[in-house]
Formats: sequence, structure tokens, C-alpha cells
Amino acid sequence: MKQYREEKIDRVRETAMQVLCRVHEEGAYANAALAQTLRAAQMAERDRRFLTELVYGVVKAGATLDHMIGQYAPLEKMQPEIRALVRLGFYQIFFMDRVPASAACNTAVELAKKYGRRGADGFVNGVLRAALRAPERAALPAGRNARALALRMQHPLWLVERWVRTYGYERTEELCRCDNTSAPLTVRTNTLRTTRTALMERFAAAGAEAYPIAAVPEGIVLRAHGALDALDPLREGLAQVQDESSMLVAHVLAPAPGMTVIDACAAPGGKTTHIAQLMENRGRIVACDIYEEKLGRIEHNAVRLGISIIETMLCDAREIGVRYAGLADRVLVDAPCSGLGVLRRKPDARWHKSPSDRKTLPPLQRAILSSAAQTVKQGGILVYSTCTMEGCENAAVVEAFLRAYPDFVLEETGAFLPAPKRVERMVQIMPTEGGADGFFIARMRRL
Repeated sequence: MKQYREEKIDRVRETAMQVLCRVHEEGAYANAALAQTLRAAQMAERDRRFLTELVYGVVKAGATLDHMIGQYAPLEKMQPEIRALVRLGFYQIFFMDRVPASAACNTAVELAKKYGRRGADGFVNGVLRAALRAPERAALPAGRNARALALRMQHPLWLVERWVRTYGYERTEELCRCDNTSAPLTVRTNTLRTTRTALMERFAAAGAEAYPIAAVPEGIVLRAHGALDALDPLREGLAQVQDESSMLVAHVLAPAPGMTVIDACAAPGGKTTHIAQLMENRGRIVACDIYEEKLGRIEHNAVRLGISIIETMLCDAREIGVRYAGLADRVLVDAPCSGLGVLRRKPDARWHKSPSDRKTLPPLQRAILSSAAQTVKQGGILVYSTCTMEGCENAAVVEAFLRAYPDFVLEETGAFLPAPKRVERMVQIMPTEGGADGFFIARMRRL
């Protein structure tokens, strides 16, 4: 006989538990697992928002949440479903002011009856009630040191230690605080089909609040937009979701109609389709990537946006120099990187990063850039970009490349930004600057 009563099971929290098990026990990415679940679920908008907050909140809290739980019970000895329920309970108790403690406890206990072994409900009830009786045991350490800051700001200790050495304590705290905010939803106007003004009117008619981005002529910030799948301007191909910093890259590349362009690491294709817009859908773009599925997404978006000049190619970017030698007027290398400039967009990304990235990524980035250089025509342009702030992946890679290839010169990259121009040979955008993602861009010309 069942111990639990089906009518007492909270469906949103049950779904959150299931998604968290996929993330923590099976290695799924939180955004992908949640998106798949939401597509399949029949949920009211309020429940969808609550589910998203629970999943992303627990995943983002990561080691901080586990540290707090560890003051009451050993996580490693718990059954996976019970571990997820305890994490959910603690997150609601300590991080969500508007959720009654009784609701957090009672729903977790009922789910423990359904998914746990014999006695699991009593264990969950005991741990959560202990946290309510003695919340001071879960208090995070104070003080101006890396360990205390990492726990308070829900970041890996190694990363906080590195940032403190690089930027100092105050700026590191600012970076961590930025990572814990919600990234704005920004879209790029598809200028092949409409204007920014007309698109903003369409979004307003669809119930969204739309505001122009000053730094990018095609850029729009959306607020109070509801589910993206329900926004007609996106479905109709009038816009593409893309961050403000990412939109700057195509402008720095400055392609023109009729040119031949290679996007060496093209997926998921936001920059590729932007390049096509700037080319007025005239010319040729070769979009390379090593993942066939991701190339399919580029093709799908190209059709949705009305773009016909993109040729996708399953190809390792380290091999394009031989395949496309001397072909291109413009070449973009948006290199694989540590992604530390976009941590706020991916709640679990900070916990997947490793201090070894700074050893493994730069050689790969240099190899891709070297191969891409061989595809650039004389007088052509090579742009290197990443979504990180790591100097060893950015300026150091460019400087090493320029030493090895004296027939390339670094241009004043900041002069090619739409607005405002920056007096910078290489542009580094920090995620704390005005809401844009952290990004690096360098423009080089072949002599």
C-alpha cells in the first residue's frame, strides 16, 4: 500500500526534484533539462516561473547550499531523490522569503514518502525541521577572504581566489554579484525583413516591453515578455535572440555585400546570421562547426530569418586553413573558451568550469586562429572573439598569434564598434558594464 496520498503531491516541486536528479546525478545541463521539461509539461505560467526559480536557484547555489546542508546531515549518504528534496527544502527555507516554511517541509516529506526508501520521510522531516529550529548553524562565514566570499556569492572557491588575485576583492565581489543577477533578454532585429522601430511596435502589440539598445543599432531589450515560444515576432523570423556584446562582433568584422566570409566556430549561429544581415544576404558565408546537430540549428534559423547565403560545413576549425586557403575576405574565430563572461546565463556553468581550462584552452585557441589565418585573403580581416575575461585566452592568444604571423597587424578594434567608439586596440567588455555579457574582440588585417 502506498504511504503517500497522490492528491497531496506538489507537482511543481516533484518536477523540480526530477530535473535536479537529471542535473546532479546524470550530468544534464540545467537549462536544457528544464527547457525539455517545460516543453512537455502542461503548466500554468505561474507554475512555470516557480519551477524555473526552484531549479535554477538550487543549481546556482551549488556548493554553498551543500555547505549549509552539511551542517545538519551528510549529503553523500542520501538517496539521489532525497538529496534533491533536501536541497529544494533548504533553498526554499533560506533563499525564498515568500515560501512558507511549512509548505517547504510538508511537500518535501510527502514526496519523500513517494520516492524514498522506508523511513525517508522521517529523515527529510527531521533535517528540515532541525534547520528551522536552529538556522544559525547554516550561517555562512563573514569576513573579507576568498572562502567566505565564495560561499556567500555561490561561486567556486578556485575562481574567486583567481579573481581576487587579478581584480582585487571589491571588483571580485561586484563580478560575483553580477553573475547572480538575471541576464536581460535581448534580441537582434532582422533588418532583412523589418526595422527596429517597426519590430518594437510588434513586440509591444504582443504584450512585451521593448527598449532600444544604444550600443547596437539592431538591438532591443525585452521585459515582461512571457514565454518566448509565444512571441510572434520571433516565430515569424523578425528577430533573433542574441546578447548585446555578441552583436558587436559582426560590426567589428564589418562584412559587406558580395564578400566571402568564413565563420570558423559558427554554432549556435547568432553571429553567422548577423553577418548575413550586414551582407544584405548577398555573397557567401561558410559556417563551420564540429557538431552536426548544431549546424542543423544554424540552418533552421537561417530559414526562419530568410537567409540563403549560409553554407554549413561539418569541419574542425583547426583544418579550415587547408580546406579554404586564401578564400575569405572576412574570417571570424569566435573561439571555444571558458565562458566566464556569461555565467549569469547558465546557472550550473560556474560549477562545470575548471582551473585547468587556462592550460587546455589557449593551445586550442591558438591552433584554430593559426588555421583560420590561412583562409584570409591579402588585405582581408580576421576577428578573434571570446565570451570570457581571461587574459590567457584573450590578449595573450592574439599577441602570440601576431608574433607568429608578422603579415597580420592588429587594428584599433574599438574604432569599429557601432557606438560608442572605444580607443582600444583590443576590446574587453566586462559583464559588470551596463548589462552586457563579458566579451573580448580583436580585429586583425592581413597585409
